[in-house]
Amino acid sequence: MKPDDNPAPKTISIVTSTTDAPALEADGDAELVSLYQAHKKIYPRSVSGLFSKWRWGLVFFTQIIFYGLPWLEWGQRQAVLFDLGVRRFYIFGLVLYPQDFIYLTGIMVISALSLFLFTAVAGRQWCGYACPQTVYTEIFLWIEKKIEGDRSARMRLDGAPLSLSKFSRKAAKQVVWIAVALWTGFTFVGYFTPIKELAGLFANWGMGPWETFWVFFYGFATYGNAGFMREQVCKYMCPYARFQSAMFDKDTLIVSYDTVRGEPRGPRSKKADPVALGLGACVDCTLCVQVCPTGIDIRKGLQYECISCAACIDVCDTVMDKVGYPRGLIRYSTQHAMTERWSRSEVIRHMIRPRVLIYLSILIAVIIAMMISLSMRIPFKVDVVRDRGTLARIVSGGKIENVYRLQLMNASESPQRYRITATGLPGLKLASESSFAVDATQARWVVVNLQLPYDGAPAGSHTIHFDIESLDSPGRLTEKSVFIVPR
Repeated sequence: MKPDDNPAPKTISIVTSTTDAPALEADGDAELVSLYQAHKKIYPRSVSGLFSKWRWGLVFFTQIIFYGLPWLEWGQRQAVLFDLGVRRFYIFGLVLYPQDFIYLTGIMVISALSLFLFTAVAGRQWCGYACPQTVYTEIFLWIEKKIEGDRSARMRLDGAPLSLSKFSRKAAKQVVWIAVALWTGFTFVGYFTPIKELAGLFANWGMGPWETFWVFFYGFATYGNAGFMREQVCKYMCPYARFQSAMFDKDTLIVSYDTVRGEPRGPRSKKADPVALGLGACVDCTLCVQVCPTGIDIRKGLQYECISCAACIDVCDTVMDKVGYPRGLIRYSTQHAMTERWSRSEVIRHMIRPRVLIYLSILIAVIIAMMISLSMRIPFKVDVVRDRGTLARIVSGGKIENVYRLQLMNASESPQRYRITATGLPGLKLASESSFAVDATQARWVVVNLQLPYDGAPAGSHTIHFDIESLDSPGRLTEKSVFIVPR
């Protein structure tokens, strides 16, 4: 080969700013490589079917719980309330203090393990059916469809010049979106501030700065994420979409396109014989792409953007019914099942594998431990704090006295009386009141004086124990402290 036969090298220019593109386009030998992909708005088509009904059923179920739970009452208080001001969490009959943080940690561990287990078995179906981003996107899309029309109508409306009709439709949609978003933010804050009290403050524009901030901040986040960002949250912002591959394997249930049955794809008459035409079952209608909320083509295989919502399954089954082909061209299956052509029973049998059993075993163990701990939980807490202003002193009668401050926290729904005793040194006695009353779900600081004969113990620090017993209900606690004998 002659030297002149070698093609001229190309100059590859990386474009990070749109202002650089015109100058580079003038150079015919330059190849533009953009690091940023322009966002294209996705217009999901409406779909109906089995999985769509399941998805909407979960939308109603989760939102009835979210919007309704703060309005439920338990006795004389809100049933579920995370009162940060007084540092108490009320969950129906359970009252948790900061010292009970282990239970909140346990709930988070159970939620995480449940998500890992469900992902290993069924992929991202949490994302497709119950994730708040999916739920609120469905709600906002439903509002958009009711006001602006279905996919084609919305596309025409966005492409049309501004007019009174277009402006009124867009404005009406925004007003409804903002109302739903603010109601969502209000409900969220209602879990931390008594919602009936919050409603009165909201109606009279008397909310405090923190309540105002969180109502509008959470409302703004709902409005932005569900109304505008939508699939971008799932594709670029959600960490779950990134680390889910660590929990997937070839026996995980995912939305799968049957390539063997569907290819080669192509349009045909309903009466035509696909075998004679050399075609598969896929009629290449692209409806599976049009209904996808993240805008992917499931026929290209597993993609991290897929949230397993099964909208493509519903629409494909509808098309298969119309052309007279069996359903299941797109279905929930596993990679092994698609390659090995397993039956449904074989798929289920292979889903029970070591990873799933490990997740399940740990989850059951944590749940059992939580239930046992809650059943054995004593409904009061005690903190012992030494009086730093008076470590030790000699009082009348030649006795040595130490002063302590005890915080008694009543975690029950009724007033309680507690009796305090001290042990650990011979001759140690209480020189103050020994029984105290604490109102329901309240905390009280009490002062306790302990006295010891002058020669009752050598100089130094000695371990003692406070025994606190509930007089109105079963329960007894022991807290350790120290008694100081001066030199």
